Amino acid sequence: MSRLQVVSGKGGTGKTTVAAALALALATEGKRTLLVEVEGRQGIAQLFETEALPYEERKIAVAPGGGEVFALAIDAERALLDYLQMFYKLGTAGRALKKLGAIDFATTIAPGVRDVLLTGKACEAVRRREKHGGYTYDHVIMDAPPTGRITRFLNVNDEVAGLARIGPIHNQAQAVMRVLKSPETAVHLVTLLEEMPVQETADGIAELHAAELPVGRVIVNMVRPHVLDEAAVRAASGDHRDAVARTLAAAGVRGGTKLVEPLLEQAAEHAQRVELEREQRAVLLGLDVPAYELPFLGDGADIAGLYRLAKDLRKQGVGA
Repeated sequence: MSRLQVVSGKGGTGKTTVAAALALALATEGKRTLLVEVEGRQGIAQLFETEALPYEERKIAVAPGGGEVFALAIDAERALLDYLQMFYKLGTAGRALKKLGAIDFATTIAPGVRDVLLTGKACEAVRRREKHGGYTYDHVIMDAPPTGRITRFLNVNDEVAGLARIGPIHNQAQAVMRVLKSPETAVHLVTLLEEMPVQETADGIAELHAAELPVGRVIVNMVRPHVLDEAAVRAASGDHRDAVARTLAAAGVRGGTKLVEPLLEQAAEHAQRVELEREQRAVLLGLDVPAYELPFLGDGADIAGLYRLAKDLRKQGVGA
């Protein structure tokens, strides 16, 4: 399985939750994963109910089997200072540039520099090795920008490489792109079984293919169980309406007759949703991209929910 797992998705689809569950799933059986945040929202810290993540790799969870999940909130300014020290040995001078505002200028005004720094830091973690020669992390999972920006975010290194034909900036951009466009990387798109997220997923896959970036899986999130189909609703609202009322009465529900109509309305809405989800599943199937499915968490995405989602991903083959 690819060592860099990039997780994107339309806003509201739960991509941060999915990225966290994926990190837990991949860390089982004694493995080490690094969960990376690049948007400065501290969503990972909130999910794991821990304090805000600093610009350092911190252990935030232990997975089944003794694996470990580390997390890192990448800050573009700090990443640029690291870059200046690594390639230009500007430790003290770099800090002086920060005081003068040059670092802030470079990370907010200069085209593409911010995204180069963010992706570059993640790729450095992918390539990093310990003294004994093994990789520091078995997998790096990036909670990436939304689907509408993901291709440009990952491909910006090509743009910078085109601007800087020689030198460390060019070499750094090319090294990052070699990782992002290799089998080491997989870009997963999170969606719901709704028309807009599915359409954005389809568009995102097409853009990733056009940019020659490796598409991983479609991850269908918040899947609800199907209780009734349209045939069952038609049966209940037709000749069996009285039977529904009798069943409610037999179950000890007071005023069961008055509840029949509201219950049938809810059942009809459920059946309609089932049909719409069936249509969107057909669209996803036509994309010819393998998919995982994760259930809707009625109690919210707390730590217990993350472990449940991680278990579901393991059952579907993640980390096998």
